[in-house]
Amino acid sequence: MKILLVAINAKYIHSNLAVYCLKSYAAKRGIEVELTEYTINHRRDDILMDIYQRKPDVVAFSCYIWNLEFVQDIAADLYKVLPDLEIWGGGPEVSYDAEKFLAKHPEFRGIMKGEGERTFCELAGLYQIYGKEAVNKLDECHGIVWRDPKGEISQGLPQAPISLDEIPFIYEEYENMMPFENRILYYETSRGCPFSCSYCLSSIDKRVRLRSMELVEKELQFFLDHKVPQVKFVDRTFNCNHRHSMAIWRYIKEHDNGITNFHFEIAADILNEEEMGLLATFRPGLAQLEIGVQSTNIQTIHEIDRVMDFDMVTQKVQRVASAENIHQHLDLIAGLPYENLESFKKSFNDVYRLRPQQFQLGFLKVLKGSKMHEKAGEYGIVYHTRPMYEVLSTNWLTYDEVIYLKGIEEMVEVYYNSCQFRCTMLALEAEFDTPFAMYEALAEYYEENGLNGLKHSRMRRFDILHDFILSYVKKEHAPKYEDDLLMDLYLREKSKSRPSWAADLSGYKSEIQEFFRKEAEEKRYLKDYEGYSWKQILNMTHVEVDSKGKWTLFDYKRRDPLTKDAKTYRILERKEEERV
Repeated sequence: MKILLVAINAKYIHSNLAVYCLKSYAAKRGIEVELTEYTINHRRDDILMDIYQRKPDVVAFSCYIWNLEFVQDIAADLYKVLPDLEIWGGGPEVSYDAEKFLAKHPEFRGIMKGEGERTFCELAGLYQIYGKEAVNKLDECHGIVWRDPKGEISQGLPQAPISLDEIPFIYEEYENMMPFENRILYYETSRGCPFSCSYCLSSIDKRVRLRSMELVEKELQFFLDHKVPQVKFVDRTFNCNHRHSMAIWRYIKEHDNGITNFHFEIAADILNEEEMGLLATFRPGLAQLEIGVQSTNIQTIHEIDRVMDFDMVTQKVQRVASAENIHQHLDLIAGLPYENLESFKKSFNDVYRLRPQQFQLGFLKVLKGSKMHEKAGEYGIVYHTRPMYEVLSTNWLTYDEVIYLKGIEEMVEVYYNSCQFRCTMLALEAEFDTPFAMYEALAEYYEENGLNGLKHSRMRRFDILHDFILSYVKKEHAPKYEDDLLMDLYLREKSKSRPSWAADLSGYKSEIQEFFRKEAEEKRYLKDYEGYSWKQILNMTHVEVDSKGKWTLFDYKRRDPLTKDAKTYRILERKEEERV
């Protein structure tokens, strides 16, 4: 029997840790299966044809909210062209109400519920031993819901929780790491979450199980030895066990290779002094922290069963930020109970003022099986029928207001999270009462000028922001903002084109050339350009002259490890120097 595991990822850079774990767990018990990955950007017909040409006997799909519609369509068509094919599903999107899913989708033989490693191995073993007759033996498999040959749907006994030390380390099977080249690597050292957030499926399993540090240290060293660019921990609340988090953070600090970045999802308010002290000693860029704030409305926090003290979060986030070495990613969720538009504006401003490197404005997704799903009627939550089940309105938020916040979200993504307009947006805040009001005005400007729904180049985004600023500030203040815009433009790269509103630097040509002739000889600033001629250095760097005649030198070989901005030097009179 040829068994095929199928993952359909949201993007190419993502990999599916789950299916690799299933494959590896089965292989260590003598059961060989094949694995294939696609993305939702593939044509459905192309996925269908590729699976068909592999001629599997059994196909098992990994199902999530971002791919369920793909899976359903492809499975239905596969069943038409391969009527003897055994089709299975697993994952959070089909585990809840598995019986209803099977009743609606007769092409599926069954669903694997909950943790899949042991269940899939048992199931694959039955097919390996009995072939097509395995359908009469499915009651021997734990953790499944299935359809028998007569069409009757049955549910088996639950699968016992697995020890995390039983789960194989999938990456060591691929010495050259080819399947994961240019992709994010996901890694798991714990399962379960001690918290009970009503919008999250992780709250269903409160038993936090940990992988032993003996294995974890060996696996971390594998990532470090292979100089993996980024490892993303999928542990739901990484620092819920102090001893575990400290052991991992100590190890990555002591064995830092100067390249690998580790991403952790944490609860900021439970960080203690020992953890923050250790984090402060990390190499800039070694770690990044994702922190779900979700709301600063106390009534909302209580209603969603969340344990979070925002004053404590603020203290901890600011303490981590003070070391200037760790990227912080903070989240908000729009559409939660008791959060109306005014309340959300306050939450937005509260979190924005913490100045995280990334600020995600998300919208509530009503996940099947969550407490939020059970209480949606009570809260008046109306949400999309199809995945991603995103909120449309609530008792506190109208659909008009949701649409309105979508515009704010887009502006935050473009002008904050892109990290390309940092200087300008920081200065522009002074023109508005609150940060939210600034993005509100920018969203309205886009709407009024027909700018939404269009693909804008990077330079066009600068032009739009320039024109927006001119519509809000006094004319005499414009040169200062144009200086900020040019600083942002050149911090990221040596732009091939120059904005139409930027000052002409041709009058400085001979002076700039003389500066680089001297720099090529003396290396006063550009220490990493040994062996290059002054013309080459000029082309590889940039000098900008602001509205007050001050010079800034941009060095693209040296960058800030957190922002990726070029290192800059201020040259006041080309003699008197001040490092910026």
